[in-house]
Amino acid sequence: MTMKRRCTLFAILSLASVAWAKVDLVTLPARDTVQLTIYNSADLTLARESRALTLKEGGNALQFSWADTLIDPTSLEMLPKNHAGQIDIAELVYPPRVRNLGLWNVASEVSGKVPVEISYLTSGLSWRAFYMGTLSPDEKTMRLQAYVRVTNNSGEDYENAQVRLVVGKVHLLDEIAALARRQYPYGSPIQMMREDLSLGKGIAVKKELEKLEERSFGVAMDAAEPIKAKQIVKEGLSEYFLYTIEGTETIPNGWSKRLSSFEVDAVPVVNLYKFEEQRYGSNVLRFLSFTNDEEHDLGETPIPGGVLKVYRDVGGNKHLSYVGQSEFKYIPVNEEVELNLGPVADVVVEPVLKNYKTDSYRFDRRGNVSGWDEIRTFEVKVRNTRGIPVKVEVRRNFNTTYWTLARTGDVDEFEKVDADTVEFTLQLPPRSQKVFAYSATTYQGTRREDWSRLSR
Repeated sequence: MTMKRRCTLFAILSLASVAWAKVDLVTLPARDTVQLTIYNSADLTLARESRALTLKEGGNALQFSWADTLIDPTSLEMLPKNHAGQIDIAELVYPPRVRNLGLWNVASEVSGKVPVEISYLTSGLSWRAFYMGTLSPDEKTMRLQAYVRVTNNSGEDYENAQVRLVVGKVHLLDEIAALARRQYPYGSPIQMMREDLSLGKGIAVKKELEKLEERSFGVAMDAAEPIKAKQIVKEGLSEYFLYTIEGTETIPNGWSKRLSSFEVDAVPVVNLYKFEEQRYGSNVLRFLSFTNDEEHDLGETPIPGGVLKVYRDVGGNKHLSYVGQSEFKYIPVNEEVELNLGPVADVVVEPVLKNYKTDSYRFDRRGNVSGWDEIRTFEVKVRNTRGIPVKVEVRRNFNTTYWTLARTGDVDEFEKVDADTVEFTLQLPPRSQKVFAYSATTYQGTRREDWSRLSR
């Protein structure tokens, strides 16, 4: 066996008077199948193992050790898959002064091989989604390749495991890793006397997770034949979402493994360049957006959050040019995501203050200035040095809600986006420049009353 955790079957006549040196030792067969359901919002995995036990009529004992693993012993459970009415798995006891060891008492009315399912919670297994996007030469579509990386630091090797990945929040009162590291499964023996611990905390949590699983794929554990091209089957589970990786995977302890999730050849995308000095300084930032819907060849399932690295196909010999990367959160079906790919140097926006003056003074009864206008005139140059057309949004902020604006020059669109911000939109052909100007009048003091009357 390659497992770090070893299970041994003991045939004994009287469990109350076990003489360890005289017990006939029978090695438990290797597990036939194992299912791992890994939650990405908590350090939590539900494991289900299928094994064929060799039982004899009468009393049997099964020793189970979780040494050097992060298995929660309070979640351990074993159920027969055949002869359920003839096999009584009476209890799981923890011998005194023995760490990381449990003993299942099994009473059987049949002899021979009996398939059973052993299930438990463990920690140390995790997964993370990441993506690669390759833009077409005209950057109107993107090839989207999705992957998941499963990491195993549980202390246990999992061979030929059926892997399921769950997106969604799980609320735990206890951390599984902490339960796994206890000296005694339920705390100290003294504490056990003070508390009613007839049902393990881990069992209760595991039951809830099993209900979630059964809604989608039941409790069957038939092994799937390995295949060359892995696919991920996606199914909705209320506030959770389940991704089932086709076939089986071997994930040794201490290893990470990349698995393919999905691939879409031509997702329609929108490229947009943004300039907003108050937020981004003098940089122009590039944004990429698409919608998780059928029109964009997506929309069948939510997309798990992760990091998208974007490249551009520069043509010939399949050469790629790195564009940028962005981290995003879970994208529900029919929702748009806008990804910030960072600052660029090939699109430039240069605002220059050309003139500043004050005007329209108002005076109080004592002859003091009580109101006035400040008028600033800017010229804005926008350059596209790229070989493809680009769309640029230029936002200007006024730090006051009392303003009016007059514009001139080459601007495609112009709109007030909030109380103190205006946005200019420009479409620039390849290797081109556009220049526009605007005069912003801000109203100070009692002149704000005049602005209020003019804006009605």
